[in-house]
Amino acid sequence: MKEKNKYLVIVTGPTAVGKTKLAITLAQYFNTEIISCDSRQFYKRLDIGTAKPTELELKTVKHHFINIKEPNELYGAGHFCEDALITLEKLYTSKDVVIMAGGSGLYINALIHGIDEFEEVPISIREQLNADYISKGKEYIQQLLLELDPLYYNQVDLNNSQRIIRALELTLHTKQPYSTLLTNQKATRNFIPIILFINTNREILYQRINDRVDQMIQEGLVDEVKSLEKFANFNSLKTVGYSEIFAYLRQELSLAEAIEKIKQHTRNYAKRQITWIKNKFEHEEFEPTEFEKIKGYLELIIQHG
Repeated sequence: MKEKNKYLVIVTGPTAVGKTKLAITLAQYFNTEIISCDSRQFYKRLDIGTAKPTELELKTVKHHFINIKEPNELYGAGHFCEDALITLEKLYTSKDVVIMAGGSGLYINALIHGIDEFEEVPISIREQLNADYISKGKEYIQQLLLELDPLYYNQVDLNNSQRIIRALELTLHTKQPYSTLLTNQKATRNFIPIILFINTNREILYQRINDRVDQMIQEGLVDEVKSLEKFANFNSLKTVGYSEIFAYLRQELSLAEAIEKIKQHTRNYAKRQITWIKNKFEHEEFEPTEFEKIKGYLELIIQHG
């Protein structure tokens, strides 16, 4: 008898579009669990600023990979991929469908396509690059990448300094351009990914983003950031919603300016998410409210699988 196919339904799209609610509804319908794929929600104590599911939502459906790391711990796409595959293997012993929800495209890509393995880089290289970044600025490391690896320079998000530094440290250590180290070989998986790209009208999305930021402030984002001040220099906190409030606490911005910057930076992030997901994955696009349409689409694939 032919073994039944296993499916990973990936609910992805820009921040604030409504992925969490839809993922929970789908998980309830398929009587299954959710793999969270939001690289900021991995971290404990980053609650309001990352728009984590509420306690009620977490009780309604079992979520994996929320609150699993301390803010001072590193948890990259490779770590997530390794751990998520183990979790999926366990879930697939009793489930045919698992839901994954989140907008962290690099982590989604690692899970469904695999990730290139790299040797460990001496810490001295990373420390020197970080020191150069702090003293000479973002433009310096961007220019260095352009000189050493123009191909990757034209691919990477130039505002993502962490990714630029990662590429530079591997380039300097291996003495090869980072782009030549990427094999782009797709890994073999024992599940079939179905990617639902959840999107909506730009004006509606931007209004949802603005409303969400206002709600975060009302819920106590400033106090949350204050409580995390000792972690301010860790990567987990160098992110939208936290960086701006830290700037406010250092009296570099007024609260109103910080709030406006959070809204602006979140809108910019949403734009990058949309571009990245659209270009990277084969997907079907839906509005967040189109549950019946999504359900029909999934049932058709699963029934004929």
